[in-house]
Amino acid sequence: MGNQRDYPRAARFNSQLREELVQLLRDQVIHDPRVAGVDLSITSIDTVADMRESRILMSSLADDATLLKAVQGLNHAAGKLRHEVGLRLHIRYIPVLTFVVDEATREGDRVNALIRTVMAKDRATAEARGDVIEPPPKPSTDE
Repeated sequence: MGNQRDYPRAARFNSQLREELVQLLRDQVIHDPRVAGVDLSITSIDTVADMRESRILMSSLADDATLLKAVQGLNHAAGKLRHEVGLRLHIRYIPVLTFVVDEATREGDRVNALIRTVMAKDRATAEARGDVIEPPPKPSTDE
C-alpha cells in the first residue's frame, strides 16, 4: 500500500468500517428478523469529512420489499452496530450510521433486464421476417 497521505482519512475509515460491518453482519450480531436470513451487500460507504456521519448504501438479490425491511432493521439496530464498531476500531469517535437502499444498483439491474427483453423481441421479429441474424461479436482476447 502507498503512503497514507495518498489515501485520505475518510477513505481509509470507510474501508475499515466496511470490513467491520461485513464481519458483524456475518457474525449475526443483529437478531432483528427483518435482517436475519437476508443476504445483504454493502455497495458503498460515504463518511462526511468531519467523521460524524456515515451513509451506508445496501443492496441485495432479494426483492425490493425484503431489502427495504432489512434496511429498516439495520437502521433500528444502528446504535448497537455503532457500539460494536467502536469496540473493534478503537477510535475516538464513531460516526452515526445511516443505512440506505442503493437505488442505483437496483435500477441498473432493471435497465439491463429491459435491454435484454427488447433485444430478444427484436431477434424474434427478425427471425419471423426471415432476416439473417448475425451472432454478437466475441470479446477479443488480445491485450
